[in-house]
Amino acid sequence: MLKIGEFSKLSRLSIRQLRDLDEAGLLAPASIDAFTGYRYYSENQLPIANRIRALKEMGFTQPVIGVVLPLYGDRTAIERCLTLRRAEARMELETAQRRLRLLDTALERLRKDEIDMKYDVTIKTLPARYVASVRQIIPSYGHEGDLWGIYCEETARMSIQSGVPKLCTAVYHDGEFRESDVDVEIQKTVVGEYPDTAHVKFKTVPAMEVASATFQGSYEKIGEVNEAIVSWIQDNGYAFAGCFLNIYHVSPHETRNPEEFVTEVCYPVRKK
Repeated sequence: MLKIGEFSKLSRLSIRQLRDLDEAGLLAPASIDAFTGYRYYSENQLPIANRIRALKEMGFTQPVIGVVLPLYGDRTAIERCLTLRRAEARMELETAQRRLRLLDTALERLRKDEIDMKYDVTIKTLPARYVASVRQIIPSYGHEGDLWGIYCEETARMSIQSGVPKLCTAVYHDGEFRESDVDVEIQKTVVGEYPDTAHVKFKTVPAMEVASATFQGSYEKIGEVNEAIVSWIQDNGYAFAGCFLNIYHVSPHETRNPEEFVTEVCYPVRKK
């Protein structure tokens, strides 16, 4: 069982959204402690949480989601719903491109017998490493690039040498998925000694054991990767042991084509 904060992080739904979904009868906690009132969710609820999040990102309102969810299993009905929403998205201005991409993906998958993509989860040890670090509260996850911009600007004249292995990572310090004001730290392995700057700090990160899965493609797939990792951790007797992080093997710094991104999602774990 997962505490509401852990489930929030893995499902990428904020605690407020989870409470709203409970009140609407769309996603109730698996159990509530009678003495403390703490809410607990099951790992088996992640698929429905990811489905709800996907429908919300497509622009479906919460009342409509309540109508659409029971239709899953009826491919024709779901395809009709998605196609109608796709037509509406063409008329919208600011969010049209993002929502059309999500709908195209959803429709394409519905027409296949199986989802082609599978994620292999493995246990590995990230070695202790010396890093250049920038940690700030940023407006949203989409502003992570601002931290990399700060790093590049403040170290441009320092002739910093990359460490081996060369790892560029982002660590997410919040205990839940947040819609705004997120606590994010970016790290790059380096070799040598350098003075701290206004925002760049140099430090040693200890070794850690992680469950990880690597995927190629846009960051929209992270929800599916989270689901695969959580299932693997549950089945193999591990527990979460820290903030999750992404390792960017091929990032927007190397290519502007999201389909060429290579990202490794890592969750620190310990044996139960």
